[in-house]
Amino acid sequence: MLTLFRRFLDTWLAKLFFVVLVASFGLWGVADVIRNYGNDAAVAVVGNKKIELPEVQEAYKRQLDQVTKMFGTQIQPTIEIKRSIAGQAVEQLVTTAAIQNEVASLGLAVTDEAVRHTVFDMAAFRGPKGAFDRDQFNNVLRTNGYTEKRFLDLVRADLGQRQLLLAVRAGTMAPDTLVKQVYGFQRERRVADAVEFPFGTVTDPAPPTQAQLERFYDNNKTRYATVEYRRIKAVILSPDRLIPDIDVPASDIAAYYAQHKAEYNTAEKRSVQVLNSQDEAVAIKLAAAWNGGADWTAIQKQATEDGASGVELNDSAQIEFPAPELGAAVFATSKDQVSAPVKSALGWHVLKVTAIVPATARPLAEVSAEIKGRIAAEKATDLLYTRANKIEDALNAGTTLDDLPGDLGLAAVSGTMDAQGNKADGTPAPIPGPAELRPALVQAAFQAKKGDAPHFVQAPNAADGSQSFYAVAVEDIVPPTTKPLAEVVDQVRTDWTHDAVRHSQEEAAAKLLAAVKAGQTLAAAAAAENLQVKALPAVGRASPVDGVPSQLIAPLFGLKVGEPTMVETPDGFTVAVLDRIEGADPAADPIGFGQTRDQLLKSMSDDIEAVFGTAVRDRAKPTVNRTQLESIVQAE
Repeated sequence: MLTLFRRFLDTWLAKLFFVVLVASFGLWGVADVIRNYGNDAAVAVVGNKKIELPEVQEAYKRQLDQVTKMFGTQIQPTIEIKRSIAGQAVEQLVTTAAIQNEVASLGLAVTDEAVRHTVFDMAAFRGPKGAFDRDQFNNVLRTNGYTEKRFLDLVRADLGQRQLLLAVRAGTMAPDTLVKQVYGFQRERRVADAVEFPFGTVTDPAPPTQAQLERFYDNNKTRYATVEYRRIKAVILSPDRLIPDIDVPASDIAAYYAQHKAEYNTAEKRSVQVLNSQDEAVAIKLAAAWNGGADWTAIQKQATEDGASGVELNDSAQIEFPAPELGAAVFATSKDQVSAPVKSALGWHVLKVTAIVPATARPLAEVSAEIKGRIAAEKATDLLYTRANKIEDALNAGTTLDDLPGDLGLAAVSGTMDAQGNKADGTPAPIPGPAELRPALVQAAFQAKKGDAPHFVQAPNAADGSQSFYAVAVEDIVPPTTKPLAEVVDQVRTDWTHDAVRHSQEEAAAKLLAAVKAGQTLAAAAAAENLQVKALPAVGRASPVDGVPSQLIAPLFGLKVGEPTMVETPDGFTVAVLDRIEGADPAADPIGFGQTRDQLLKSMSDDIEAVFGTAVRDRAKPTVNRTQLESIVQAE
């Protein structure tokens, strides 16, 4: 069952197990360097390493599951897509095996301690207390069909590959010449003059005749069609639905409180001004002056003149002071009182306490309900994946949404909605769960076909990081229908008027554009039509600014100085002429130049790593048994 691993998509564990995206759905995804060979039981051979059938099946199923989830719950991959996924699964395993062979040939070693630290740092294996949990570790491996040895071997192999690939990337450099060119391209700005033709300044034309309305309606019937509606059934599983089923023993609450006691009990903290001197006589002199009424600014100045120094320490607990004697003196001194000189290993100190934050102590009884809620939420998240596995198994076995067990914490919904998730009256259809689930479920409903078997899918993470699942089935589809003219005549009349206004402004803008292309300046051509020229602010390729229509940015960067262009915006038309090009100066923007260098360096490092992997794979001369590979595809 793969559902449990979906919660770890952003972790190292998931990166080790999953390839999230299939880049191409060609007829066969294996590179030409992978050649056919005989009837060996292995699917592929790379050097002296055989890639056996179970390993390829495992990788193929994972990638197939991921692709199915990414491209919609109801989309069933064709045999060609399955071949592509299987081919890419094999190619990934082949490349990994080739790099492992290279690691071995170079004698790169991974210690047991490195493997241990890596596993202990994985979020997937942390228990309720936030530390590595052996039971959680065993459960994750058991759920996903891994023995401990198999998993640790994978971790060790991955760490070895990291050593090698980090060394490959380490020598990458981004030449200044290249960085300057990329920086100049990215940061270049352009300035244009423009004339605007807003729709709102045009007087409405004479009302259309009945014949004009009918012709406009006939030519634009899709504007006046109802939207498609779908009647659906869905089930939703989210942690909040499971919390009522969670029992939190008092012993767990007490253990949590003990583990996080510092969170509920804080020590007293003090803010203090301290003078430090290596000379006791100077410390005594400064204490007398301070007690005599000198403020902090004055006493700091005097301390500097006497070879001493002053410092302020704010909101510090006693153990946070650099010397025990100093901490003890701070907490023995009353607020606003100047202490006598205190000796420590750091010298002599004179101090004044400026603020006191009392200690806080929230007893277990006070925070018990809060802790219970936290533990229940954590357990609900764990239970979520156990329940999700059961639901996924039931649906895969042909169970309908109506027949799913009622004790799994599912929320069931049904009703009719459009592609925006609204009912016929325009109000949102009631879909429980986090806000992020709603658009995903609606999209899945409108990708599915009537009668398709539902699939249990993980929704995007909620804003608080929580996760949820859903399955949806389409019971009926109500296709769009065209409304009769009599029903939409007012809307048709409005649209006809807008189109007439748009056409007149388009003609006026095109006339001005033609005049500039014929050799007139924008100012002269505009003056002839009593139009006003507007100087636009400088704009970059990827940095829109107020006053420059977004539709104009791309055309501006395709012009030479003095060339015109014309674009339509939501509010009208704009004719613009490029006035000048402002180059970017790296010396004036060292931070931006450094960011460009970093981006370019990462891109080049990624490319070098990919080329290295391909070269290592090619050198290993891998072979593949296509008969075995096809058997995996046909078995699904």
